Amino acid sequence: MSDLIADIETLVRCESPSADHEAVARSAGTVAGIGGRLLGVEPERIVTDGCTHLRWRFGRGEPRVLLLGHHDTVWPLGSLRTHPCEVRDGILRGPGCFDMKAGVVMALHAAAALPDRDGLSILVTGDEEIGSPSSRTLIEEEAKSCDAVFVLEASADGGALKTRRKGVSLYRVEVEGRAAHAGLEPEKGVNAGIEVAHQILALAALADAERGTTVVPTALTAGTTTNTVPAKASVAVDVRVWDAAEQERVDRAIRSLAPVHEQARIHIAGGINRAPLDARASGELFALANELAAGTLTEAAVGGASDGNFTAGLGIPTLDGLGAVGGGAHADDEHVVVAELPRRTALLAALTETLLARGSSSAPTNVPGESGAGQR
Repeated sequence: MSDLIADIETLVRCESPSADHEAVARSAGTVAGIGGRLLGVEPERIVTDGCTHLRWRFGRGEPRVLLLGHHDTVWPLGSLRTHPCEVRDGILRGPGCFDMKAGVVMALHAAAALPDRDGLSILVTGDEEIGSPSSRTLIEEEAKSCDAVFVLEASADGGALKTRRKGVSLYRVEVEGRAAHAGLEPEKGVNAGIEVAHQILALAALADAERGTTVVPTALTAGTTTNTVPAKASVAVDVRVWDAAEQERVDRAIRSLAPVHEQARIHIAGGINRAPLDARASGELFALANELAAGTLTEAAVGGASDGNFTAGLGIPTLDGLGAVGGGAHADDEHVVVAELPRRTALLAALTETLLARGSSSAPTNVPGESGAGQR
């Protein structure tokens, strides 16, 4: 386990905020170094729109199992000064350790433990935290031939695997009005700020608590100076849904928004970003994982999305939350429970080996040393 922890510490100490392409490239180099040592082969470096992604492929045919993760974080450069990477009292801390640098290292160690990697692909992307703008196509292309995708995002509370994730839609509602002097002749203006306020109320009304649908207006802008009727205003909108029908309903409603002021104009940007990851995509894989772990696993449905939503949206069986057990993602208390690292890594190795070996007699029947994976 000491090598596993040391590799996680090495990666956490290489800061990698998503928007800093140079930092992400350095982090990719660190991931490549760890993986190269463990797997005996260097990854393919794929740079798209300045962002560095890594891919290992084993065997000559199309991949059948994909281990999917990301090495970028939400933490800005310099975070290590206030949030140092350290292990104390069985807890590993540091920026990005839980989400999800520990998971990346676990994937590499699990792959290294496999007796046969034929058919395996490992994809580590560099822009997940900002919506995967340069890696989505790469993820979908890599997954399309696979029998299973295992996502190394951190676990849910208590180590639960993530078998459902909400789908995400992201919009910007832009309002065009007309400027005028706020003191001399405000009646000649069309106040975009007032109009966007009407639209915010209409947007919030699209939520459906019974169905778990949230429609949340977030970042808001309006106007230029304190004595000018705002000519422009905009609001960002975050939508989370459990099922595709709800996602389509909200999308249609947002695109049908009409101005209250007859001279105002509304423009809608954005749309559906990630489809929901539902139980149909994860059910069989969770059952297999639970069997390998002697029935000790738990499962959870979460509101956050991941790159697993992309693969599930293609109809590829996808199981998420296989990474570290801990908590505090994106927060000051981000941490990983050290004792769970070898058990979770062994579970991932057993799952991967089983899927790769299907159709042969070599599939394992349980996880070596597994007596309580996912339970704390």
